[in-house]
Amino acid sequence: MDLIIVESPSKAKTISRYLKGKYKVDASGGHIRDLPQKKLGVAVDRDYEPRYVTSPGKEEIIHRLFEEAKKADRVYLATDPDREGEAISWHLQSVLGLPEDGENRIEFNEISPKAVERALKNPRRINYNLVDAQQARRVLDRLVGYKLSPLLNNKIQNGLSAGRVQSVALRLVVEREREITAFKPEEYWTISAEMRDLAEKFPSFRAILEKKKGKKIKVTAKAQADGVLAALNAGSYIVSSVKKTVAKSHAPAPFTTSTLQQDASNKLGLSAPETMLMAQHLYEGMDLEGEGHVAFVTYIRTDSTRVSQDAQVAARQYIEEKFGKEYLPAKPNYYASKKGAQDAHEAIRPIDLARTPESVKKLLDRKHYNVYKLIYERFIASQMAEAQYDSMQIEIANGDYGLKASGRALRFAGFTAIYADTRKEDEDEAKGLLPALSEGEPLNALGINAEQKFTKPPVRYTDASLVKAMEDKGIGRPSTYASIISVLTKRRYVEKEGKYMKPTEIAYRITDMLVQYFTDVMDVGFTADMEEKLDEIEDGGKDWRSIIAAFYPPFEEKLRFASTDGDVTTEILCEKCGHPMIRKTGKYGKYLACSNYPTCSNIVSEGEVEISSTPCPKCGELMVIKSGRYGKFLACPNYPTCKSTLPFGEEPKEEIFEGVCPDCGKPTKRLKTRTGKTYYGCSGYPACKFMSWDIPTGDKCPKCGGALVKTARGTVKCSGRECSYKVSAPRAPRAPKAE
Repeated sequence: MDLIIVESPSKAKTISRYLKGKYKVDASGGHIRDLPQKKLGVAVDRDYEPRYVTSPGKEEIIHRLFEEAKKADRVYLATDPDREGEAISWHLQSVLGLPEDGENRIEFNEISPKAVERALKNPRRINYNLVDAQQARRVLDRLVGYKLSPLLNNKIQNGLSAGRVQSVALRLVVEREREITAFKPEEYWTISAEMRDLAEKFPSFRAILEKKKGKKIKVTAKAQADGVLAALNAGSYIVSSVKKTVAKSHAPAPFTTSTLQQDASNKLGLSAPETMLMAQHLYEGMDLEGEGHVAFVTYIRTDSTRVSQDAQVAARQYIEEKFGKEYLPAKPNYYASKKGAQDAHEAIRPIDLARTPESVKKLLDRKHYNVYKLIYERFIASQMAEAQYDSMQIEIANGDYGLKASGRALRFAGFTAIYADTRKEDEDEAKGLLPALSEGEPLNALGINAEQKFTKPPVRYTDASLVKAMEDKGIGRPSTYASIISVLTKRRYVEKEGKYMKPTEIAYRITDMLVQYFTDVMDVGFTADMEEKLDEIEDGGKDWRSIIAAFYPPFEEKLRFASTDGDVTTEILCEKCGHPMIRKTGKYGKYLACSNYPTCSNIVSEGEVEISSTPCPKCGELMVIKSGRYGKFLACPNYPTCKSTLPFGEEPKEEIFEGVCPDCGKPTKRLKTRTGKTYYGCSGYPACKFMSWDIPTGDKCPKCGGALVKTARGTVKCSGRECSYKVSAPRAPRAPKAE
């Protein structure tokens, strides 16, 4: 039997149901290999070679897939149809020992029986251009994140992170907030008149002052407004022109990832991460009562507005049957994708139009139903005829002044019969047609009103507007928008006030520091240009290592400068080794550090905070000296994250080293919990956070890759709960019996 490997168990369940047991379908659970979590994992001195390791917790999955692949007649790799999915297939191919040039990669834009069967008939080789583009992005992000984050932690505070795209998005939020703070409102006045024909045949309507002597007029003060009112009251009104037109509104394109996130935010109040979670479930498949596992929509990470011919034909047939021929355009609607779009997949659309939102309303929860309804109706609307409006404009003259009234009424619903028109309404436009007046006709003013107003500051970003800004500026790609917003929120760089994002105090400090030292990395244009370079790798025109090589050396030089900027060598000599002390500025304020570091790590505080030489027993940071009601004591500087304290002047207890860390090779320390239970922790903490209840041997389990430990009885076993690997301790020879 052939084996198909996908990413998610949910997708595997859906495909398995469609194939009716003809194939074995299993899931990798996403990436099975990645760069190491606790190390850089990129050899900058060896042409930026990435070092991939097994992703934590994936040992059992790899073992299972390896055994299944050995038994299978053929293995198909059916991960998502994008760079990330291609890279996952490449890792699977490497780990499972599949031939590098084997035609075992299949892809489909929708999870339907027809699409899966078609894909199985057209397997291909791994696209290494896609793999290289993903590798370049991963290495770039790792270099930037792993180099900038420690700098922020040293200069500002612990627990901070930076990212190549994340930090630029944060800059947008911070700069918008500064625009709002610096904004100075300007006064202006709106002058309007309630007009009516002399014969009073028609209802009254509102006209807005627009011109003076044929030029646009701006009223900015009360005195000016009073003068205009006096002139209007003294004059008479006459219709100077009447314009009647038929305005058309074209149907919107089907959803891309970003437009789906924007519409779901504006209409449903969902955050970008929430929207993508709902959409992911709809794409992979969900359990329906009486039907089993069913997929609803096509692939949800796309920047393309293209749809297949089959989908167009089905939509046009649905529209004709549901609404009538007049709602069907003469030719199918086609939409141009935005400049720079990869256009690798179709737009987001429903798989089966017979599965209407109403037919599944009782089977889905509210959020899944609302997102599916949005996708369904947007796709149908995209293939419908234009909406038409009777539009009318009346211009009215009064001496030197000109007023204008506008109105429109729906003539033909077109696509708005199923999807709400998102056209921004003019607040001064009447909802309905104006009276049938003629040029030269005199009018009465029932009343004239002058309203004082003030210009408003820019609006804070919402999920929808930040996604749109990132897309418009070329920052990131569709698959990254939701995760960027999620990181900004989880790390509390922004906080929500209603649906609006407001940067926290730490966001300003992070942004200012990165902009000061890393102008290019924080530049929107630079980030967009890097996305184009990644696209060039995918197209096969660029070597991915050359792009990293052009970026990293200047970046490393700026990093070196940023880490030492402000350091001054003093005439003060170190009391421990006699070398000159360097004045530094860090998260604790100003302090003196020995220039002979790391041989000598002497630090002397120059500010209000006095730093001790005692490391925190919990997190490893040097503790600071504080004063309380009972005198001086040592406290961790990472409070409130770490609340560790020690009595002042107390010597650290003697450390007992026993065992070897299997992750980094350093000795492990014997430690105790609060209740007195013994455990073993890596001496490299906090860089390495390995811990074990038993003594680690430093070796890995040959069966699952877990840590091998030695129990109190001398037995060597795997620390993994579900692994049975064990080597019993040799028994001591029995003493001979006495005669």
